[in-house]
Amino acid sequence: MEEKSFLKQKIDKESPNRNIVPVTTSIEVDGKLSVGGCSIEELVNKYDTPLYILDEITLRKSCKAYKNALEKYYPGKSLPIYASKANSSIFMSNLVSSEGLGLDAVSEGELLTALKGGVPNEKIVFHGNNKSDKEIEFAVRNNIKIIVDNDYDLKRLEKISNLLNHDLEIMIRFTPGIECHTHEYIRTGSFDSKFGFGIEYLNTLFAKISGTKYLKLKGLHAHIGSQIFELEPHKDLGEIMVKVILAAKKFGHNIDELNVGGGLGIKYTESDDPPSIDEWVKTISSSVVEACKKNNLEFPTLMCEPGRSIVSTAGITIYKIGAFKEIPGIRTYLSVDGGMSDNPRPITYQSNYSACLVNNPFNIDSKNKYTVAGKHCESGDVLFKEIELADCKTGDLICVFGTGAYNISMSSNYNRIPRPAALLVHEGEAEIIQKRESPFDLLKYDVLPDRFIKRN
Repeated sequence: MEEKSFLKQKIDKESPNRNIVPVTTSIEVDGKLSVGGCSIEELVNKYDTPLYILDEITLRKSCKAYKNALEKYYPGKSLPIYASKANSSIFMSNLVSSEGLGLDAVSEGELLTALKGGVPNEKIVFHGNNKSDKEIEFAVRNNIKIIVDNDYDLKRLEKISNLLNHDLEIMIRFTPGIECHTHEYIRTGSFDSKFGFGIEYLNTLFAKISGTKYLKLKGLHAHIGSQIFELEPHKDLGEIMVKVILAAKKFGHNIDELNVGGGLGIKYTESDDPPSIDEWVKTISSSVVEACKKNNLEFPTLMCEPGRSIVSTAGITIYKIGAFKEIPGIRTYLSVDGGMSDNPRPITYQSNYSACLVNNPFNIDSKNKYTVAGKHCESGDVLFKEIELADCKTGDLICVFGTGAYNISMSSNYNRIPRPAALLVHEGEAEIIQKRESPFDLLKYDVLPDRFIKRN
């Protein structure tokens, strides 16, 4: 069997999304895996499994890559905004803010987390296709810019601004009609999408906003999907958005902010080949600059919303091997102590990852293929349908790479399984950024009705 070649590939420290592993990954003298200067085996001995681990250096390099590329390629003002749905926590909010990034949120919980993490309210944008009144009021009270997704949003914002007798700055989201080759569930830029106004409706929308007293149209937002490896759609997006700015001018709106969304892919497996962060930013910046020059338009503030490409590669998940089940001539199941409750993406999106054993990462002298199954009561709870691993036994550790995004944030308590702990590693030090839940934590919000208590 071939060794795990991705562990021997040169690490791209300038664009971490092009690596499978965190930039600080190494194999120690004992042949075992280390990240952030920390022995994974030692971390497990102290913190148990399943265990989420985030590498601080990888996170910061990803943030810097976006900031540096925007400063390099875009002559106007710019602001990269972290899409916090990828991994929302007080820690992540604090880290991206410390690197000068803004943050995008889609709920009161994400907004509160951002503010508690120290993100300035003027650098937060509030998304969502069905915002509640309570959420909108929270955003308005905290002077957070709202991205209007539909007429329902617009009507309520007009009502609130009238009640307050106060200007409200808004952005509008529209669907630019760009297709890209990605999973159909995460394709958000086509005409048929639950998100945003149809591009054909924009003139009517601009007229409506002109008729309001206090709503001030500040910017535009469009997003064409996630885990995208193509650059061409982003070339088209800049030109389309500038044309919409020009259309809005006819209705008296001076738009000076463009938010082009995110969507840059990462390298989950060896066959994945995403563009670098630098290439992506250069493409979208050049598109906007060219369109602005062509139309004699001042450069608007350029925003983008990376999420996965900032946090995913920085994250790994560690599992402990339990049961083996061999079905002769078909497959061998290897079960781990986690699964769909800590990583729902394989069962939801049929997502693929890369993995290795912690104590034998290079698969030396092995001819084993396994189906790695989770412990949940679902036949579909399978993390890997087929993966090559070194000889292993019950109690050995498996490291799954690229789990920083949409694992902890989409985790659940299915089967009443507590969520794992999350650690931050940096230069040989490990600190908890999310405590491990206990089974007793899951009972905190259960309530037994009084009449049942009396009956018992």
